[in-house]
Formats: sequence, structure tokens, C-alpha cells
Amino acid sequence: MSRLLLAAAFVLSLAGGSAQAARCGGDFNAFVATMAQEAQAAGVSASVTQAALSGVTPDPAVLAFDRRQRYTFNKTFEQYVSTRVGPGRINGGRALLQRHAALLSRIEQKFGVPRTILVAIWGLESDFGKGDIGKMPVVRTLATLAHDCRRTDLFQGELLAALKIVQRGDLPLRDLIGAFAGEIGQTQFLPSSYIKYGVDFDGDGHVDLRHSIPDVLASTANLLHTSGFKMGQPYGEGTPNFEAMREWNRAVVYRKTIGYFADRLMGQ
Repeated sequence: MSRLLLAAAFVLSLAGGSAQAARCGGDFNAFVATMAQEAQAAGVSASVTQAALSGVTPDPAVLAFDRRQRYTFNKTFEQYVSTRVGPGRINGGRALLQRHAALLSRIEQKFGVPRTILVAIWGLESDFGKGDIGKMPVVRTLATLAHDCRRTDLFQGELLAALKIVQRGDLPLRDLIGAFAGEIGQTQFLPSSYIKYGVDFDGDGHVDLRHSIPDVLASTANLLHTSGFKMGQPYGEGTPNFEAMREWNRAVVYRKTIGYFADRLMGQ
């Protein structure tokens, strides 16, 4: 959830830099109707907004979950890493390093991010795509959070970004499924990051972060590369690469866990 704080600077550009017009709170249907107008003004077709927003209702479970998130990273590094990086996940990651060696070499050459960092993130976010990547309709989730007044500007921007994912043809609406803050895919991109950093690395004309492993890993690498991550440099706490990973997650404990996992994948 700390990743959400990094999205705010980008989301307003999705609407051409204009201020969001929809008011939080009040009648939900009126709010959604205003968001549909905002989306169309930002280049989303009426057919997409109608299909995505027609009949959408608020989800109280999303709000309940959102209010619990402040305590996610109150564990020590030792407590947290012991629950996230065990022998099974390390062995699984090493197997995937071998299975996808050629793909990971191409990604390293293009983006300059080591394969162990990418596979560590992949493992932590979704157990290499085999774990829970969310089962919730992203549009409903984001409309709910945008209507709530705590971070309405941020989530209005994320809702616009989600609609643009459909508009671009990257994912059909039926596949726009995600987690409790609208994160999508095997490395859990927020929609604004999906738009900003997504890469079509399998060459099929779509950025598919739910099903395409090449797109998932290359997009993750592109985010880190764009944030200043440098190949061959240390990534421990206090280094420029550790700071570059802040764009992935602000939490120091989480970034230390990425580095720890990457080292274990190399046998260190």
C-alpha cells in the first residue's frame, strides 16, 4: 500500500493535467457519472466507460481493508523476511531463473536490472504468478476508493488509468481483476504504473501483466530502470539502487527483503 503514495505525481497527467472534477462523498451514482465524463474528456471512449461503470456499486470490504493497511510494515526486518523468504520459495525462484534464462538475459541487456531482483519481486508479489493476484473487479475497487474522501485525487487518477488500460486494448474488462487497492497482475502494478511503465515484451501488441511472463518481468525491469537502478551496483540499504527501489515500495523492510531474496537466489 505504501506504493500508492508514489502514484500521486503521475495520475493527474492521465487527465491531461486538469484538476479532477468529481467530488468525493455524496451520491455514489452521481460521482460515477462525473468520473465517466472525466474519462471521456481524457480520451476514453463512451463505449468503454459505459461498459466499465454502468451499474457499479461501492464495495464496503474494500474500505474496511484500506483502513487496516497502516500497520502492514510494523514488523522488524527479521520478523517480516522469515514469513516471506523460505526454502520453498528460494528453490522455486532458482528453478525459474533457469527456465527463463534466455528471457531474463534479454531483459537484463535492455533494462540493466539483474534477474535475481526481478525474480525476487515476482516471488514476493505473487509467488511467481501462482499465488493470489487478486479476484476483485478493479473498476469497482477504484471507484469505491475514489468516492471515499481520504485520497480521492489519487484514486480518481487510478480509476482513469484503469479505464485507459481497457481503452488501449491491453486487457479486456473481464480480465481487469486485481487486489484491494486495484493492483493488477503478477507483480501487482497500480493502473497508473501499468500505463507509465508497461512493456509489450512478447510482441503481441498488448501489455498483459496478468498472463504474459515476458511483459510482467520486462515491465518490472522498466520501472526500476526508469527509477535509476544500475546493473552491477550494490542494492543494499543506503545505496542509490536501494533508493531506486523506492519507486517499487517505500517501505525499507520490503526493499531489504527484495535484496535478501535476490542474494539467496544467487546462493549467498
